[in-house]
Amino acid sequence: MPFHPNAQRVEAFLAERGMPGRVIELPQSTRTAAEAAQAIGCTVAQIAKSLVFRGRQSGRAILVIASGAVRVDEARLAELVGEPVERADADFVRTQTGFAIGGVPPAGHQTPLPTYIESTLMTLPEIWAAAGTPHAVFRLRPEELLTLTGGHVVDVAEQHDPTRH
Repeated sequence: MPFHPNAQRVEAFLAERGMPGRVIELPQSTRTAAEAAQAIGCTVAQIAKSLVFRGRQSGRAILVIASGAVRVDEARLAELVGEPVERADADFVRTQTGFAIGGVPPAGHQTPLPTYIESTLMTLPEIWAAAGTPHAVFRLRPEELLTLTGGHVVDVAEQHDPTRH
């Protein structure tokens, strides 16, 4: 059975970069990190979720690839990019990346986006990322993610403060 056109686009993008045959389509949804981990049989931490933010002043798209086990600290991201940020809405994400939320891959977007990779992903031997649809994923090593995206490794995971409720 042929891949969904969006998954085919991601497969072609990966193949052009020497990573052919990586995309798999699953019968279960991989829209959320928890769903993806369950469908794949890996930990939630191994899911590389692609989150699109929007600069409040510039209106530019900013991509953060984070472990499924963490939340992104938007204040820290704002410091890094030099302006306040907000989570992008579905229309903005589709316009900027060419993919819908729940299937946004870490690279291969309509327009290349400034990309930040949350540092805990770099400590894992293997990670999984969306491949264009809520049912398609691909496996890669953190260093391959760095090469594919040209992203910057940063500490943007929210830190839990046990003194706050």
